[in-house]
Amino acid sequence: MIENIKPKEATAIINSLLGGVVPRIGVQHITVGRSDEVKAFIAALEDVKNGQSMVKFWIGDFGSGKSFMLHLLNTVALKQKFVVTSADFTPDNRLYSNDGKAVILYSAIMDNIAIQTKPEGGALSTLLEKWIEQIVTKTAQDNNIPIADIRNEQYLRLIQDNIMKTVNEITDVGGFDFGVVVMKYYEGYIKSDDLLKRSALKWLKGEYRTKTEARQDLGVREIINDLNYYDMLKNFCKLFVSMGYSGFMINLDEAINLYKISTSATREKNYEKILSIYNDCLQGKVSNLFLNFAGTKDFLENERRGLFSYQALKSRLETNKFETTEVRDFAQPVIKLMPLDHNEVFALLKKLKAVFDFNYKTAIDISDNEIQLFMEEMFNKPGASEFLTPREVIRDFLNILSIIRQNPNIDKKKLVGDIKIKDERPNEIAVDSIEEI
Repeated sequence: MIENIKPKEATAIINSLLGGVVPRIGVQHITVGRSDEVKAFIAALEDVKNGQSMVKFWIGDFGSGKSFMLHLLNTVALKQKFVVTSADFTPDNRLYSNDGKAVILYSAIMDNIAIQTKPEGGALSTLLEKWIEQIVTKTAQDNNIPIADIRNEQYLRLIQDNIMKTVNEITDVGGFDFGVVVMKYYEGYIKSDDLLKRSALKWLKGEYRTKTEARQDLGVREIINDLNYYDMLKNFCKLFVSMGYSGFMINLDEAINLYKISTSATREKNYEKILSIYNDCLQGKVSNLFLNFAGTKDFLENERRGLFSYQALKSRLETNKFETTEVRDFAQPVIKLMPLDHNEVFALLKKLKAVFDFNYKTAIDISDNEIQLFMEEMFNKPGASEFLTPREVIRDFLNILSIIRQNPNIDKKKLVGDIKIKDERPNEIAVDSIEEI
């Protein structure tokens, strides 16, 4: 039996895993074999709470649980009162660009902002309104204005002045326009002008593509773009901390898409941006910021296209030479995720069955011995040792549970015996054949 699981979490777990993706919520209920990593991560969160900043690289083979790990980190950080967010690198977004691809990544980051009361994401407007309410309350207290009257339009200018004053105190680059936009958001908030609020959110999410359009809608001079988006992330980090949050954690998955950038100069610029962020965090130039990158071994160690092709990063990210598979160092910036062993996979499948039963209010007739037979069938298939991933094992197991639930009299042995496995790994090697420009 899974304890303290919510129906929404159970449904998210089953539907997401059947679809081959990691659930956004509830992953803590099905976690196995990552206790040492989580323990080290919680210690790192304490350092970030105390004003440090940190960058971690979670490295593993395809299907080893990198995305799952990032979602688990989100869950842990939310409980520690962090604002968290996540985004995937794709061919259309990256850290550095001069054609809008970096600001697309920024927009995804802002879209997915989550807090403990809104773990699914989309919490930016909630946070803005919470921060504005803090300003409103303080303004009322400082000026002896009844809290019931402070939102009257006659005090709009007073509130806006205090918003700008507070923004100037906590921001560095781009603070003026940031403050103007937040003032506009408050104006829309007070006047019930949803269009003005949407325009302000659009600017804060980096969705304006021309300065002219932003000036017409909001009266600002600048927009968030490929060059300044990182400064804006740092501004938001300071804003969240000023509200009482522990810090801002950003998870960036599918970093193999940086490795796949065909133009060597562009790829190097992206690695240079990673180096810049890494140095910022470790040299104390930014506080309370935690960035996690997830990628494959090729993304890290390939000396032609990976991070190790950039010497300054290689010197910082090489594995502690005293680390072994038995003796781990989780304090270093690179954490390599080891595959789950068979006992851990068995424990995972048991948890999944419990979640499945809870979700469908049923009790599937499948014993521990039958789960073990399923695992033997999967892991003994030709090619399994080479390319079978936990993702495929999980999906096949849930599909079998789904069939049994709807067909209780089915021959389970035959069902398991009919399993076929296939290579689901992406073809990462093929990128080496792309001509470099």
